[in-house]
Amino acid sequence: MSYKAEYIWVDGTEPTARLRSKTRILADGAELPDWGFDGSSTNQAPGDNSDCVLKPVLCVPDPIRGGENKLVLCEVYLVDGTPHPTNNRAKLRPVAERYADHDSWFGIEQEYTFFQAGRPLGFPETGFPAPQGPYYCGVGADEVFGRDIVERHLDACLEAGIKVSGINAEVMPGQWEFQIGPAGPLEVSDHLWLARWLLYRIAEDFDVAATLDPKPAKGDWNGAGAHTNFSTRSMRESYDAIITACEALGAEGKVEEHIAGYGPGIQERLTGQHETAPWNVYTYGVSDRGASVRIPWQVQVDKKGYIEDRRPNANIDPYNVTRLLVNTCCEALEKAGQA
Repeated sequence: MSYKAEYIWVDGTEPTARLRSKTRILADGAELPDWGFDGSSTNQAPGDNSDCVLKPVLCVPDPIRGGENKLVLCEVYLVDGTPHPTNNRAKLRPVAERYADHDSWFGIEQEYTFFQAGRPLGFPETGFPAPQGPYYCGVGADEVFGRDIVERHLDACLEAGIKVSGINAEVMPGQWEFQIGPAGPLEVSDHLWLARWLLYRIAEDFDVAATLDPKPAKGDWNGAGAHTNFSTRSMRESYDAIITACEALGAEGKVEEHIAGYGPGIQERLTGQHETAPWNVYTYGVSDRGASVRIPWQVQVDKKGYIEDRRPNANIDPYNVTRLLVNTCCEALEKAGQA
């Protein structure tokens, strides 16, 4: 007997990386081997030196093919055994290991937009739909578009063992969100990439494209983000640690560093309107969805919990975002003696 292993990896497309995958047939019970691919076709190598290597890092049941078939998330390496420059997972690993004792947890809210025939799903052929307002968490054929895809995607994530924790319709027609977490930095990032692959693959069956464009419709429409909820053990025990983390994210040089790693096109989305703070201004506040970082009201009441960084774009590489948050906040907590 044999099974199908779908090898999935992040390519080198700029400014926003894409997912790629290909299928390998393996004997029943066989270990997952490393596998080569043509990096010149994925923006990861020149044509005269094109070989790149896939190294499996996570294997889950394939909910689309079923049976004993697998989805296999991989890191990309060069043939000399070093991580490829586009391998951001390899850049996260040492940071996650260095601050492992902080027990960082993440919950990432992945917004996305369905497109069909060149326009958001639910938009008329000409003009625009009614203004945003009733679509968020809406119900009914005049308010919600693409639910059949969303439900199949949720079921697939659950069957694959992905740590999905919820879904909801968002503020624009054809715009949705799923949440991944709580999980550690590597796990939440791995699971988000696999959930994205499943979303694209399932939407393909409906002749619909899912995009992570941070501003999918110009004008008076919300953009698409990946709000990132973050805590360490000390933040889950102390409000002082919450404030230390918030202050650290606004420290000299940190705003620019984080914005640079929070997804291309961020200036189009973080305008100071549509529930965003301006991209070049850092603020934090309790229950403030117009701030860069929100402290949930319950966290202030309980004097412990987590923060929500509202700046990351829908098109983030989660390996970058989790690395930046762990590095900035855990370093500050250690310096403050709050680790």
